[in-house]
Amino acid sequence: MNILLINGSPKGIGSNTYRLSKAFIDGIGDVSQTECTEVIVKDMDIKSCLGCFGCWKNGKGICVVKDEMQDVLDRMMWADVTIWSFGLYFFNVPGKMKMLIDRQLPLSLPFMDSDSESGGHPSRYDMSGKRHVVISTCGFYTAQGNYESVNAMFDHFLGKGNYETIYCPEGELFRVPELHQKTDEYLDVVRKAGAEFIQSGITAGTREKLDTPLFPRDVFEKMADASWGIDQTADVENSTAVKSDPAFSFTRQMAALYNKDSHDGKDRVLEMSYTDEGKRYQIVMKKDGYEVLQDNFRPYTTKIETALTVWRDIAAGKISGSEAMAKRMYRVEGDFDLMLHWNRYFGDGEEPAASAESSGTNQKGTTMLLMLLPWIALWVGVSIDSKIGSFVTIGICGLLQLLFARNRRTVYDGISSAAAIGFSLAALLLPENVSPLMPETFSLTLPDTVRLLLPVSYLAFGLMWCVSCLCRIPLTAWYSMNDYNGESAMNNPLFVRTNRILTMAWGVLYVLTSVWTFFLMGSEISSYIAIINNIVPIAMGIFTKWFQGWYPAHYASK
Repeated sequence: MNILLINGSPKGIGSNTYRLSKAFIDGIGDVSQTECTEVIVKDMDIKSCLGCFGCWKNGKGICVVKDEMQDVLDRMMWADVTIWSFGLYFFNVPGKMKMLIDRQLPLSLPFMDSDSESGGHPSRYDMSGKRHVVISTCGFYTAQGNYESVNAMFDHFLGKGNYETIYCPEGELFRVPELHQKTDEYLDVVRKAGAEFIQSGITAGTREKLDTPLFPRDVFEKMADASWGIDQTADVENSTAVKSDPAFSFTRQMAALYNKDSHDGKDRVLEMSYTDEGKRYQIVMKKDGYEVLQDNFRPYTTKIETALTVWRDIAAGKISGSEAMAKRMYRVEGDFDLMLHWNRYFGDGEEPAASAESSGTNQKGTTMLLMLLPWIALWVGVSIDSKIGSFVTIGICGLLQLLFARNRRTVYDGISSAAAIGFSLAALLLPENVSPLMPETFSLTLPDTVRLLLPVSYLAFGLMWCVSCLCRIPLTAWYSMNDYNGESAMNNPLFVRTNRILTMAWGVLYVLTSVWTFFLMGSEISSYIAIINNIVPIAMGIFTKWFQGWYPAHYASK
């Protein structure tokens, strides 16, 4: 598959449209072997058409102007797919690209084409089988109403319906590194469009995504206005426009991303304190929109104190916010919920989770209950009746395997099922009376085997938690990640640190549980063991809920 990319942007490979065109070609390359050549129009010696019709009069289709245009025409003949790439310049193609289009006259014969509705000229060469794609970005919120002259021109020399188009509204956002997450998502759609185009054509679903603006009109236009860094209150007409403070422009752009649907009944005040600029501004997030304050500040609900350069690097994806926090590059005061759920307030409101969409499977996220069920069945069932309880535990472990067809499995799910089955088999196969192994003071009616296995199982459970703290990702992180942006949370040092502490706390608790269970079973309060072993985890659960909110906020405030 021979592909010719005609890059008509005066910005060359630095253009926004070039990124889209490369993504489209990459998509083709994912499903087909390709050979691609590029023409960067701005760097080529291509002169204007003289209108002399020498290419027709000499009968050979050879232009009398000697420059690099003949090389372009040769490449057009070589290509199976030609991609016309350009940004919209005053509602049409850039000037030099129009010169290139004008110079295609040698590809046509001078005679009139009676089959053409408007009276065109037939092609000099057999162009059947050649395909064309027009890719363009513009600086408007929509492509509708802005490409009529472009469509009319390409309809004439390519034929109406004989070419595919990708017109990306809000294309200027591709030059804003702080919006890379949104623009990268669009590039993925363009890449998919390339793969579909070369196979059977761009599907309706992909076409709909291509035509969907990156942001709603009001959000885009506010960001676009703020991106110029010019004070809109200045007298622009009389050339007295002044550059606004960079920190203020950045804050305005960030504020434009505010998702008012996140409003929960109370206004939030985010204060940005830029330590390197010595400036601070506030974003008041209200039910009906936002307001950026330069003075007359209100009491903040959340305050972020950092250098503007750091916050720009975070927004541009040069460093993650979690990594910057771990390195103490900024501090947060007040309500930390805003930081934990940033995308809810300054995004599309959808927070990714470890689900089918994020993992690329049809499975839901991880579930700690599936890890706990084998242990709960063991502890409860065997305590009531060692034989029946063991069979029930083994049966539950078997049924759990069916649930993992829908829920994602972790290594700890497998360990738990295997351990519970192992302890159940021990309860079934070992003799009930192993009194030589047990202290003589034990006088419970439970079989000796059960009195031994229960503490040992608590110990094994606790050690599983403690040992996982030595791994890169501790046990609890695999389950709590569902509430904190899915697997992306694993790259958050503070998230991992918080879970490592909690995992160790739970592990130590169950190691201690094994100790007091072993000794209390032979004491006068042995009948209260079950109550104790249920109350303590409940208290620990309450502590966990509190610690998950307190510790990250405490760390961030440093």
